[in-house]
Amino acid sequence: MNFDELGPRIILWLGDGSKFHLAESTCYEIILAVILAIVGIWMGSNLQKVPKGKQVLAELFVGWIYRFTEEYVGKDYAKTYAPYLGSLITWLVCANGLGVIGLRPITADINVTAALAVLSFLLIQGSALKYTGIRGRIDALGSPYYFIIPMNIISELVLPFTLALRCFGNIFGGFVVVELWLHLMEFLSFKICAIPFLRCITVIPLNLFFDMFEPVIQAYIFMVLTAVNLGEGIRGQDPEVGAKREAKRQKKRNRKLGIPDTPQADAAEESLEAAG
Repeated sequence: MNFDELGPRIILWLGDGSKFHLAESTCYEIILAVILAIVGIWMGSNLQKVPKGKQVLAELFVGWIYRFTEEYVGKDYAKTYAPYLGSLITWLVCANGLGVIGLRPITADINVTAALAVLSFLLIQGSALKYTGIRGRIDALGSPYYFIIPMNIISELVLPFTLALRCFGNIFGGFVVVELWLHLMEFLSFKICAIPFLRCITVIPLNLFFDMFEPVIQAYIFMVLTAVNLGEGIRGQDPEVGAKREAKRQKKRNRKLGIPDTPQADAAEESLEAAG
């Protein structure tokens, strides 16, 4: 292994080759996106009232994603954020696990994980502002005391770095370990015969862990951290205030639908108005 060339290879030059190019991670991303789009359209076609075949698998996955979103983000927000979380874990599992078919994992490129982390960070902050407002967001960052707002802001800004580096570090580390092991087995094989037979035999346990188990775990961790921070941002740091704010929103929705108000919603509205 050439440690001076650990980054993704440039496989397509555009123009004279001096400025514009596509690295293998970018090309794999495009191909993977097209494949997942085709599979998604196929899985969602010809749906029946009584599911069978591919529809059973699709409904199991979609149902799990919605339950997961309800648990970590909130029941009222599942319809809004479940598609993003489902797309996130599906793409990450496939991108992390390309080593199974002998390709460099897409997420072994820090640019890829950084882009995903920034996307999740913007979604979290935008949703927090949408549902809590500027005042509510300031109160959440200032909980329990306003003088810790700078520390909470730093904590929020650190999130995309931790998301990006955790996924990249684990996937890239596994990629390096597997490559080093393959080169070692090739070297030892040539000491015995001209066929690198040890590469085929001894790499299986490493492939099972780094190319199958580890990709799923890292994708799940990325999704959980995104969902947890998203739920905290929407509800605010104080669960009681978040519950009152949610009750007030429910009251407004009920008014639009012509549903009578509940005592809990009335009390929540009065409490929030008293708090300013």
